[in-house]
Amino acid sequence: MDQPNARTAEIITILAQTYPKAGCELNFSNPYQLLIATILSAQCTDIKVNAVTKSLFADYPSAQEIIKLSQTELENIIRPLGLFHNKARNILSTSQILLDRYQGEVPSDMASLVSLPGVGRKTANVILSNAFNFPALAVDTHVFRVSRRLDLTRGKTPHQVELDLTAQIPRDLWSKTHHLLIWHGRRICKAQKPACPSCPLLDLCPSAQ
Repeated sequence: MDQPNARTAEIITILAQTYPKAGCELNFSNPYQLLIATILSAQCTDIKVNAVTKSLFADYPSAQEIIKLSQTELENIIRPLGLFHNKARNILSTSQILLDRYQGEVPSDMASLVSLPGVGRKTANVILSNAFNFPALAVDTHVFRVSRRLDLTRGKTPHQVELDLTAQIPRDLWSKTHHLLIWHGRRICKAQKPACPSCPLLDLCPSAQ
């Protein structure tokens, strides 16, 4: 990776010009709702999650409300999103822990977040970045794929990719870069049949087809 910082800066600049409205595409009104939506988004699109949470959050907007549901009732609501058994169990367990330990509020530190059922480092970074405006760079499947194709990293795990990216990107751009890479991955640099000929990064990408 020749002069990674300068090259990375150019990539971020081009992506920012291409996607000026890049941001979180999950709908939420507070940190708790973002936490639940992010748990639901595992192996599922944000569009599908938003379709389900629109009614879920209208009827059950907080941890206090959601724990009134039985696991079967919650499973029936979120069934279209897949993995509904594990997701329902984790949501109910996490909601109860938030009530027992944090007065129903979502904690704003990595250690506390990853201790919650169904919350890994990626989800925690999403919460820290989008709910609390802390510098964080969550590595999901899109960030992992796009950053490796661009040779911004050769990390083989999401955590290693996160470390590589944050080492060469200014701290105040971590959250923005996360969204830019996701938007690019969803729209151009798709897992199957990436649209390389129309990619604004074509001349900078060693993986271009």
